[in-house]
Amino acid sequence: MSGQSSGEDDRSLLARYGRQMALPQVGPDGQRRLRACRVAVVGCGALGSALANTLVRAGVGYLRLIDRDFLELDNLQRQTLFDEQDVAADLPKAEAAARKLRRVNSQVTIEPVVADLHSENALELCSDVELLLDGTDNLETRYLLNDVAVSSGRPWVYGACLGTEGLVLPIVPRRTACLRCVWEEPPPPGSLPTCETAGILATTVQVVAAFQATAALQILLGRERELCCDLLAIDVWSGTVRRVNTQSAFAARLCPCCGRGRYEYLEGSRGSSSAILCGRTAVQILPSATAAPLPLADLAARMPPEWQPHGNEFLLRFVVQGLRVTVFPDGRAIIQGTSDLATARAVYARCVGM
Repeated sequence: MSGQSSGEDDRSLLARYGRQMALPQVGPDGQRRLRACRVAVVGCGALGSALANTLVRAGVGYLRLIDRDFLELDNLQRQTLFDEQDVAADLPKAEAAARKLRRVNSQVTIEPVVADLHSENALELCSDVELLLDGTDNLETRYLLNDVAVSSGRPWVYGACLGTEGLVLPIVPRRTACLRCVWEEPPPPGSLPTCETAGILATTVQVVAAFQATAALQILLGRERELCCDLLAIDVWSGTVRRVNTQSAFAARLCPCCGRGRYEYLEGSRGSSSAILCGRTAVQILPSATAAPLPLADLAARMPPEWQPHGNEFLLRFVVQGLRVTVFPDGRAIIQGTSDLATARAVYARCVGM
């Protein structure tokens, strides 16, 4: 810090991070290095909020929290950063996480971004950080993250969990397998179970996030050579961890992304402007790229009272045709009560386009 001698700086760091600095893998130099690091966590649900909590407590200097969703009561079973007051306040997850984490460590700069990561904003939101962390709940965004990371040479850490099982894969472009080396194509929509159909144990989240956060710290501390670059398959119920070697897939150079340099999700040729949200009977609708910011107060004032519009500076909620609609200032909407894209788009057009 400016104006502090090296000795004063070390004493300040020791007061908060002494147990961490005692590790030979960290030390004072490593702790100072963490303070200078910039990280983006994409998704602030179960995995993302656990990752953010760990990195803030570890002293990473800057964290950008990107999330498109808002808090609901059933999140609290596994999203341990949040509480009932956050749900009652109708807060987006990114904002609720930022408020909580600033109380944990005021020395860390935390930037909440309430937005959906898509091909048109991904480079801007990820351009000035050195590491990307996966806290998402859908494969489409993960493939987009993979494109961003590989095209820019920026590492990222994939994580996923369902039921009692989880997966973790650190990805260092041009050194390890990327996501599309392992799974070249995503499975068809609706072909995989979700948290809603298969359930999820909260301890699964914590174990997967712990492995992800450890990989993140290794990368940020410049200890990439010590990374486990295998795909880890973890079952917390049986207590097993299985390592799957992915380097042969990387060495074959047949991957459309890191092998052939095709970034289809980043270029927008893959992906959609609407999506069924994982584990919920809900659809997200995105506005057109040229849409202007949406004045929520004006929109609410035009609504009939039977729609029961209410909200805050972050979102507007109302009920129409038996569906619960949440609209954000960027024009994005989450429509709960249907998994039918056509129905969701029709409701969006009626409400936001009126």
